[in-house]
Amino acid sequence: MQLPRHIAIIMDGNGRWAKARGMPRHLGHKDGLGPVRMCIEQCVERGIGALTLFTFSSENWRRPPEEVGSLMTLFLDSLIREADALHRDGVRLRFIGDRHTLSMKLQSHMAEVEHLTAANERLRLQIAISYGGRWDILNAVRSVARAAMSGSLRVEQIDETVFAAALALGDVPDPDLFIRTGGEHRISNFLLWNLAYTELHFSDVLWPDFSPTHLEAALAAFALRDRRFGLTSEQTGATSQNA
Repeated sequence: MQLPRHIAIIMDGNGRWAKARGMPRHLGHKDGLGPVRMCIEQCVERGIGALTLFTFSSENWRRPPEEVGSLMTLFLDSLIREADALHRDGVRLRFIGDRHTLSMKLQSHMAEVEHLTAANERLRLQIAISYGGRWDILNAVRSVARAAMSGSLRVEQIDETVFAAALALGDVPDPDLFIRTGGEHRISNFLLWNLAYTELHFSDVLWPDFSPTHLEAALAAFALRDRRFGLTSEQTGATSQNA
């Protein structure tokens, strides 16, 4: 079965899962840690090289303060608890998003884990926290503009490759497969540039219930896709035969 090189996931439905059970919303996020571990393990076992998880968007700051506080505490506790296991499994962990909006304590632990796992190569795991696709693009524009103003980059040299390298995912391939749980059919300001040719898979299951069976269904659906990237089927067939 053809597997994606890189999977990106919006883990939606934690709050609704908890509410349906008469539980506080933050407990849904806590139960959502199980599927996170499962996806990491499955990617490592299957040889999928990159996984990007959308944990907290730039828009999520508008949620009730008590929910945001609980999420940040859960994120910090999970980071401390899981770091050594991720390192042993050969996972390189990196965080993408606007770190300046996070507490100094959280930023410090994020930097420590990134340093600990920097040389690992089995799986590149990106955690998007305080992230937005528009923020990412604007940040890349500023980076490229500064390079042009300093003289280290000529305007004529700016192309898609140069710009993409300045994005948060500049050192990993664009996602081949995007998965969103929770029944919503939108990408919600996630990786706006990088998802240009990504295969989209939407699942009605709420994230805490996302199982290996659901992941397998997404991978099986991906394997059936005819990925043409603007070419005709005849052209892609000829390309595959010549590869």
